[in-house]
Amino acid sequence: MTHRWLHLRLAAPLISFGDVAIDHVGPTRDFPSASALTGLFANALGLRRTQWEAHQKLQDRLVFGALIVEQGELLTDTQNAKLEANDRGWTTWGRPDERAGATYASPHRRRRDYLADHDCRVVARLTPADEGPDTDALAEALNRPARPLFIGRKPCLPSAPLLAGWVEGDTVRAAVAALQLGGTALWPAEEGSGTPQDVCDRRNWRTGLHGGTRRVSVGGIA
Repeated sequence: MTHRWLHLRLAAPLISFGDVAIDHVGPTRDFPSASALTGLFANALGLRRTQWEAHQKLQDRLVFGALIVEQGELLTDTQNAKLEANDRGWTTWGRPDERAGATYASPHRRRRDYLADHDCRVVARLTPADEGPDTDALAEALNRPARPLFIGRKPCLPSAPLLAGWVEGDTVRAAVAALQLGGTALWPAEEGSGTPQDVCDRRNWRTGLHGGTRRVSVGGIA
């Protein structure tokens, strides 16, 4: 059965497809994760962080593949900030971040990775198709988002409209091939071909923690 797929262009001077973070190190992967796309779509639809059920349902319904058209260069941003006793930092977990310990001699450090001049295409749809929001509503939201959109982190503003059109295909891999762009691609492992990998790219939107791994295939698309 042939399906219609959204064609997204994720391109920007700086992109971050956040990978598993350990301590102060925030790496990036080359392909967008299921949770990253869910957050992007939820932002376009106007969902709030507290609506975790809607986020979870959106992620569970998401079917997608991705293609790297232009591999970006890895850029590491090392951030240092000296926090005084009364300084507070903004967080997403409901309370401000504050420094701990009795000494102020050492700054607060963290490392964040980005991809410079990366161009990645995504084909995506929501299933079941008869539930809301449907793929057409998602396309409308991307064209007229409820809030400004960014790719991974807030400084990563897209260099072109995210919605690049539509393609057709009976599978994810077929939809990626229908873009008629060569490169390295990712698609669900159950479709076969490519090199199978396990990726930890799902989120438990209720707790904000990792939501498990899934099996994908990575390979070339001519």
